[in-house]
Amino acid sequence: MRTFDRKKKKDRTAATIMLCFCLIALVSLFTIKANIDKVAQKAKNIPVAKEEPADTTGSTADNPAEESEDDEREEAEEANVSVPVVDSRNQNSQSGQFLTPMNMNMAKISKEYSMDMVIYNQTLDQYMVHPGVDLESKDKNVMAVADGIISDMYTDDAYGITIEITHDNGYISRYCNLESDKTVEKGDSVKAGQVIGLIGKSALYEGADNAHLHFELLQGGNLVNPQKYITF
Repeated sequence: MRTFDRKKKKDRTAATIMLCFCLIALVSLFTIKANIDKVAQKAKNIPVAKEEPADTTGSTADNPAEESEDDEREEAEEANVSVPVVDSRNQNSQSGQFLTPMNMNMAKISKEYSMDMVIYNQTLDQYMVHPGVDLESKDKNVMAVADGIISDMYTDDAYGITIEITHDNGYISRYCNLESDKTVEKGDSVKAGQVIGLIGKSALYEGADNAHLHFELLQGGNLVNPQKYITF
């Protein structure tokens, strides 16, 4: 019985010693870790000298005079760049391609193109659209507005004796209210400014007006305002 008590006391002593060693080891571990953290924190707080990048720009920023000269040089170069001048009178891509169909030194516009708004027709005594430009002149000669081919000649029920000329780029010029159709023939090649007929009074729709040329211009089969393509 005494032997058993003695053995139990020894085991308790050994366990106590073991526990003390464990506590010491654990305290030592925490102490070491704390020291490591302090060292790392100090290392972070140490200022590090940064290496400045080499200046490859010639240090012009440090010299205001040189920078000003560079700016003046760039402005001078920009000033020498040619800038295209746009004539506000020639905003259409085909402007200037056509001549006037009559000598405008002696002619005047008696009725303008008007397809968006009706205007008064004296002959019919009513308001209606007007698909062309009417020109009156003491000089009765009617001229081709550009090179082309006489593609059609006929008498229109409304606008009288008519000649059509087909030009490049899908344009057709139409000359109405002519005196006759004997000056040229269908299929003839004509040059810009060539006389193709004389103004008359063959248009039933405009019989009450003075003798004049009723001129129309088409592009791609559609009527367009001749005054946007020709400077009358």
